[in-house]
Amino acid sequence: MPPTRNINDVPKDTTMMTRAQIIRWLEMSAEMFKEKKAYLTELDSAVGDADHGINMARGFTKVEEKLPTFSDTDIGNILKSTGMTLISSVGGASGPLYGTFFMRAAGAVTSKEELSAEDVVNLFEKGLEGLVQRGRAEVGEKTMIDAMVPAVDAMKAAQANGADIPAVVQAGVQAAEKGVESTIPLVAKKGRASYLGERSAGHQDPGATSTFYLLSTLAEAIKSE
Repeated sequence: MPPTRNINDVPKDTTMMTRAQIIRWLEMSAEMFKEKKAYLTELDSAVGDADHGINMARGFTKVEEKLPTFSDTDIGNILKSTGMTLISSVGGASGPLYGTFFMRAAGAVTSKEELSAEDVVNLFEKGLEGLVQRGRAEVGEKTMIDAMVPAVDAMKAAQANGADIPAVVQAGVQAAEKGVESTIPLVAKKGRASYLGERSAGHQDPGATSTFYLLSTLAEAIKSE
């Protein structure tokens, strides 16, 4: 008689991302930014207004609070509502930038209840386009773009090679982490950090760091669901 198979032994469908995983991503992001608030604020104190950690924690806490009002809608609307919440509740540059990212990402997955690997890549591509248009930054200027651009490039390459969703997202995480490290020697060209000129070199960019945290939290949310 064959052994009884535990339900936990049943392999998950890694070819699709569910609405539940998106919701879990947002919930976990809220908790993560609370945990990392002091660290992100410390990074920002060296090159900015010392409020990035506070703003990110505040914004995603508001998203978490409002989730029950839109969590039963499609993924596009969930992301759009997330973006609107961030824009309305976060000061500084991070609210408009991350808000724009989520709102533009939403346009790539309108009315969808689950996402393929291609959808996930499209979501991040459109979000990145929004970041670039809103912030007018390029790679090498010591911003979140230095983490997001290589992450999206890596995700596109992984998806083109037939990787499943966890592998696609993990490729983005690894590239984003390297992108964060690349910001340390850079001289800032955008935002408050640019006022420091050469003195901004030697400091890790807080925006690139929070981008890495968002991607790594998505990877964890996929596993946890």
